[in-house]
Amino acid sequence: MGGEELVRDDIASESPHQGRPIRILVSTYAYNEHVKIEKTIQRIFDAKLETLIPNSEIEVILADDGSTDDFPEQLQRRYGFTLLRKDRNRGIGHSIRAVIKYGWENDFDILVIMAGNNKDEPFEIPRLVAPIIKGEADFVQGSRYLPGGNFDAMPLYRRLATQFIHPWYVWLLTGCRLHDTTNGFRAIRLDILKHPRFKLDQRWLDRYAMEYYILYHVLTGGFRWCEVPVTKIYPPKELGYTKIRPFSGWWELLSPMLKLRLGLKH
Repeated sequence: MGGEELVRDDIASESPHQGRPIRILVSTYAYNEHVKIEKTIQRIFDAKLETLIPNSEIEVILADDGSTDDFPEQLQRRYGFTLLRKDRNRGIGHSIRAVIKYGWENDFDILVIMAGNNKDEPFEIPRLVAPIIKGEADFVQGSRYLPGGNFDAMPLYRRLATQFIHPWYVWLLTGCRLHDTTNGFRAIRLDILKHPRFKLDQRWLDRYAMEYYILYHVLTGGFRWCEVPVTKIYPPKELGYTKIRPFSGWWELLSPMLKLRLGLKH
C-alpha cells in the first residue's frame, strides 16, 4: 500500500485541469451496513484527501439504498457529508445512477466509487484519480492483483474466481485483458457517461448490472482505461465478506456483459 508521499508524487505532473480545482465526488453506498459504513466514512475523512490531491475540491456522498433505520442521518450529522436517501431498497445500480446525476448537476469532474463495507482503502483514492487528472485515462479500475496491490485474508474460492475466471470471461467478451474486473473500487471521468453509448436510465441496470454495463462500454467504446494497484481489506469471517452470493451473485454481476455482447441489451 502506497504511502502519502508516493501517492502525492503520482499526481505531481501537469494536468488538463491546471488553473482551477479538480472537483472529485467520492461516493460510497450502504444498505443497513451500520458499523461497516461508519468505519468507511470515518476512514474517508481521516484520509484528508484534499491534502493528498493538490488543487482539488472533494465532496463525500453516501447513497443509502433504503436502510430501515436513521443511522445514515446520524452519521451525516456527525461528519457532514452529502446524503442521498432512498425511500426503499432499489438496488446499487439505482444508487450509482443517482450519484452520477448528482455529479453532473454539480459540475464534478471525477466520480470515485468505493464500497460501503469498509473493504477499500481511502488513502489510495489519489492513486485512482491520478491518471484522469493527468489526462491519461477516462476510467481507472482498481486492481488488488497488480504488483503493489493487496488482497489480505481473501477466501481462496473468491481469489480463484476474481483473479482468473472473471478476467478471462471479460477478455472473451471484450478483447481487453484486466487483472481485476469485479473490484468495485473505481474512478470515472464523469463527462464520458454523457456519451450516447451509455443509456443509464434502464430498469435492468438498477441492481448489480450497472457497474458492469459501464465497464463493458468503456472497454468496447474506445475510451481510455487503465488499472492501478489497490488494497482490498477482508474482515473477519463472522462479520461477513460481502452481500454478493457466490456463483448466483457473480452471474448477476457478469451476465450483463454477455447480454450486451449478444445484442440482447444495449
